[in-house]
Amino acid sequence: MVKKNNSILYGILAGIGLILFYLTVVSIFQGMGFAFLNLRSLWYLIFPLAIGFGMQIGLYTSIKHTAQMTGTVAATGTISGGSMIACCSHFLLQAIPFIGISGLAIVLTKYQSWFLIIGILSNIIGITLLIRHKRKMGGE
Repeated sequence: MVKKNNSILYGILAGIGLILFYLTVVSIFQGMGFAFLNLRSLWYLIFPLAIGFGMQIGLYTSIKHTAQMTGTVAATGTISGGSMIACCSHFLLQAIPFIGISGLAIVLTKYQSWFLIIGILSNIIGITLLIRHKRKMGGE
């Protein structure tokens, strides 16, 4: 019986899923038009983040799953998703009319690029660890 490897498909779906997550969160609070406008203005950070996340999921599904690799993917995937949330969370905060929270929204807006860069760096670390693990396990 031939085992079918769908790791490329899972990676592509994970990357698309992260972009859809971003568009959904921004659309809920600012509208679909603004979401696509914002995606267009930050494409150089959002697409590498989504591609890196997709690569991690693809690599993860192509190797033997160990507790260490599951933890690595969970940690770096959480950072990727968290970076995406931090990037667009100032839109959420603008919808909440409490005094003091607007200051946090300003900080998140100012540093949204840094949150995405942190997510991209975590993807690079995760991809490196997964490739190293795959090589150690014999390339499968």
